[in-house]
Amino acid sequence: MITQVVNRLHYYCIEMRIQVQIIVNINKETNAGVTMNGRKWFIKSKNKAVKEIVPEKTDSSITRDLKINEGHLYSLFDEAPDLKVHHMKLSGETNAILTYLEGLADKRTIQINIIRPLVTEMKSIDQLWSSNVIYSHLTCTLSWSEIEAAILEGNSILFVDGEEKAIVIDSQGWPQRSVEEPHSETMLKAGHEGFLETASQNIALIRRFLPNRELKIKQYKIGERANIKIYLVYLGDVTNPTIIEELEKRISSFTVDTLLTTGELEQYIEDAAFTPFPQSILTERPDVTAMHVLEGRVAVIVDRSPRVLITPVNFLSFFQTIDDYSLRWSLAVFVRLLRLLSFFIAVFLPALYIVVIAFHYEVLPMNLILSIGETRERVPVSPFLEAVLMELTLEMLREAGIRLPSTIGQTVSIVGGIVIGQAAVQAGLVSNVMVIVVSLTAIASFIIPVFDMAYSIRLIRFPMMVIAWMFGMVGISMGFMIILAHLVTMESMGTSYGTPLSPLKFSEWKDSVIRSPLRYLNKRQSGPRPIQRNKK
Repeated sequence: MITQVVNRLHYYCIEMRIQVQIIVNINKETNAGVTMNGRKWFIKSKNKAVKEIVPEKTDSSITRDLKINEGHLYSLFDEAPDLKVHHMKLSGETNAILTYLEGLADKRTIQINIIRPLVTEMKSIDQLWSSNVIYSHLTCTLSWSEIEAAILEGNSILFVDGEEKAIVIDSQGWPQRSVEEPHSETMLKAGHEGFLETASQNIALIRRFLPNRELKIKQYKIGERANIKIYLVYLGDVTNPTIIEELEKRISSFTVDTLLTTGELEQYIEDAAFTPFPQSILTERPDVTAMHVLEGRVAVIVDRSPRVLITPVNFLSFFQTIDDYSLRWSLAVFVRLLRLLSFFIAVFLPALYIVVIAFHYEVLPMNLILSIGETRERVPVSPFLEAVLMELTLEMLREAGIRLPSTIGQTVSIVGGIVIGQAAVQAGLVSNVMVIVVSLTAIASFIIPVFDMAYSIRLIRFPMMVIAWMFGMVGISMGFMIILAHLVTMESMGTSYGTPLSPLKFSEWKDSVIRSPLRYLNKRQSGPRPIQRNKK
């Protein structure tokens, strides 16, 4: 009885081109299947008395009957008001439908390059398969799963009555922004172009910097609920094949619904999940990406994300910028050494303040001890609580400045820091020296060019303060040795994270710790293990 009712309703649905929900009362334990018109429908039951019959997801073939194909199309895209279906007659006699998702497809392309030539220029249906009537790239398909994926990617699908195949027409035209300079990676002497949310355009930006036939691109698709395209971009005659194999293995080793950002992919393929240090570089600049690809690294592009992942990298890679190669070598050396000094200041300065004030004040000159003593005379808390209070306040101001609109975020962070710091000193909650220490720490962390490494430094600072409060100078020495041992034992995509410091290679310091004149930089770094060390 249920089968007859379902068949009858399904017939009316196809004839009237509408979609009907079939509601039936069934027992809570029921999970029956009904077959109709060659398709199987399941009655879902999860401890509810009222259920709806939904189609089983099968990759059935396209039929010759245009109405059946249209009914299947509506069943695939249930409750999708942005699905557009245009009915037309080809060469005045053959019925056809053109379907696409509004917002993902370019309406101008559809009207001018597809509908107009089909209706006005095509004289015979044979022209559809034998000539270029449609002014867009097209392919034929026999699979409903390919049709579904193509529509969701912004393509248009043409069904022709009497044909057991459909035509996939390129008509992608989703909203996108123009190329502009990334706000998070400002450079002085480099270009002003940044990546977009479209993978094809990002690949084109990289090709502009590397117009070479050895630039290889591999494409992958992952995501069970929403397919996402991932591209590996590298130089075939430079990048080590084992790096590509390892990346492919890791990309295919996990299953997710989808990926929304490149940062999610980074966490799935990284070597160590519990380290605070980043193991890949995320950049929005095509010139920076080209610089790393030339060194033998791999750029991983995730569609719909404006950030490109660079791997493998080492610790010193996070302290280099493309501006270093535009400056004279002496200035570049000074800037790189300043960044390394800033790393130590940002990590250890608050801990040193706690140690000196609480344990080893005798190392300071007498005049400085008296000056610090006067500033701390009214402070009611220990140096440790004072440092933690100010550092947490600084972090809150920094996060507030990031989340607020750009027009007021910078003003709030600067004015808020000045006002709160001055008020805290006048109220006797903190000392003047502590305000100076926190300010120097913040400035030092801002000098780090890669934001992910700056975040890591901000996190490491707090356990260093705790260990300094508990064990004094011995604790700081222990913390330094732990960080050093951790860095030299880490790996990025199977390569050493500490190179060229561990293993020690002084010959490579000229383009890592410092930057020698460009005429002497004729070899690539050994960190990514390139198969071609000499630069051409």
